[in-house]
Amino acid sequence: MARFGPLLTAMVTPFDERGALDAKAAGDLAQWLVAQGNDGLVVAGTTGESPTITDDERLELFRAVRAAVDVPLIAGATTNDTAHSIGLVEASAEIGMDAILAVTPYYNKPSQAGLDAHFRAIAAASALPVMLYDVPGRTGRKIATDTILRLAREVPTIVALKDASGDPAETGRLVAEAPEGFEVYSGDEPLTPALLAYGAVGVVGVASHWTAPEQAEMFRAWAQRDLPRAQALHRRLLPSFDYMNSETCVFSQATKAALRVLGLDVGDCRLPLGPAPAGTESRARAVLADLGREV
Repeated sequence: MARFGPLLTAMVTPFDERGALDAKAAGDLAQWLVAQGNDGLVVAGTTGESPTITDDERLELFRAVRAAVDVPLIAGATTNDTAHSIGLVEASAEIGMDAILAVTPYYNKPSQAGLDAHFRAIAAASALPVMLYDVPGRTGRKIATDTILRLAREVPTIVALKDASGDPAETGRLVAEAPEGFEVYSGDEPLTPALLAYGAVGVVGVASHWTAPEQAEMFRAWAQRDLPRAQALHRRLLPSFDYMNSETCVFSQATKAALRVLGLDVGDCRLPLGPAPAGTESRARAVLADLGREV
């Protein structure tokens, strides 16, 4: 059984009509996501527009979601500044978050030695388990497999990886060589079955905002070794994955549009993303109707 459960959603951050954090809507959304079948949530990750929220907003968001649900909550509490990250990690532990999502420092592109030291410092800041987040397409730097393995072997609280590196074969090597108890989560929903085949335990998703029932069933089918059923469920979700991200509409915008179609008021994205382009809600309505949702 996966430490945090197999299905985690990196939830969007709701804003009101003025663009201010809507903490009540965040709590309501968290409850709805859990009711849809999510085992846990990542709060204030990239999908949650973490680059645009202040420290005070981030901690208010953590408090609101923590008060709303009793499932594993993973705090997006790190930045590309190690000292800043340490302060946020310490505050997250005090609030009662269950784990830390530690993203690769972005833009400054540290060496592997710098990454190693950064993640060790974050892990030392609290007793919370740490999930590394490898997403080189957004950070500009991959965490080398050997770096991940060294951290997993030497730092007891570094227990998981959100893998958005796009290299299933290398993920397979990582899983094969990782110490017992270290878990890999897919960070790229279209690749989840491939990573499961290599030994991953679950997904940190975005389309799971509206596809949690199907994804939860897919994981049950996988656990029961019903591969045809798991494959069929995954194929059914391909239009959702296609809808989720494009050159003109990124995942946070697409997700907020889909949630609005479902009747959940989460506001628009803050700049530099801004509102979803015209036609996004129509696209969302078609995707949701194809899944049998009432829209």
